[in-house]
Amino acid sequence: MSALSALEEALENRWEALWARVSGREPVELVDALRRECDSNAVVCRAGRVLVPNAYDVELPAGVHEELARRGSRVGQALTDRLARHAARHGYEWAGPLAVHVRRSTTEVPNGRFRVASSVMPHVSADGFQRAARPGPG
Repeated sequence: MSALSALEEALENRWEALWARVSGREPVELVDALRRECDSNAVVCRAGRVLVPNAYDVELPAGVHEELARRGSRVGQALTDRLARHAARHGYEWAGPLAVHVRRSTTEVPNGRFRVASSVMPHVSADGFQRAARPGPG
């Protein structure tokens, strides 16, 4: 096992332990839900090219979301990384930059667990990011 693989595995194990402590369940269910959302919205454009949504929203119950925020967890990034690996294994192409946003649900989520939805977020050019990063006048 390479050093990079070992580091990746160690980070995944720490994230899974944090998730289990906070939510009382393993994150496998959530990762599987993201994978299913990705797979079910895949569109075959031409032979060998499959596009999938690039923006995923994960809604968590208020208590779980607040606990993760209090601990400074980077759940969104961990989920993004897992989804990126899933897509790479299947040869999917993203409709734009991939992002998984984790937020607190404003309504009750199914079984008090989570809700997952996807969409295509328009591509934002690097120039747009550079303009947004520059301080405005005044």
